[in-house]
Amino acid sequence: MEKMRLNKYLSAQGICSRREADRYIEAGKVTINGQAAGMGEKVDGTEEICLDGKLVSGVREEKIVLAMNKPSGIVCSSKEKDNIIDYLKYPKRVYPVGRLDKDSTGLILLTNDGELMNEILKARNYHEKEYLVRVNKPITDTF
Repeated sequence: MEKMRLNKYLSAQGICSRREADRYIEAGKVTINGQAAGMGEKVDGTEEICLDGKLVSGVREEKIVLAMNKPSGIVCSSKEKDNIIDYLKYPKRVYPVGRLDKDSTGLILLTNDGELMNEILKARNYHEKEYLVRVNKPITDTF
């Protein structure tokens, strides 16, 4: 396996997002072969990688991708209370790929595959997004 940054590895394992991994690393919660991990460190998965003392290396979970028709009133941010994760009550850790506003409805993907999520969301991949918008008054030049 080719070496990759530790935060990317943890995300690919479905443990957390890259940003969350960076916070765990900065807080000293991640070790590699018993030593505190450093920011930007690279791994290939053959190391003993632990988060809060729990082994995470080699723990490849089955990749999950869910398509959900998000109802109005549900928040997509996992940082807010009563969010899409709480609403879905899926038995394994998944997170939304992108966001829809609280009042919006429609298709949203949820996954535990950080690599897939990054490929979908990166602007450089030019994935087209289409939205159907309904307004509550006529659209004029002034509007």
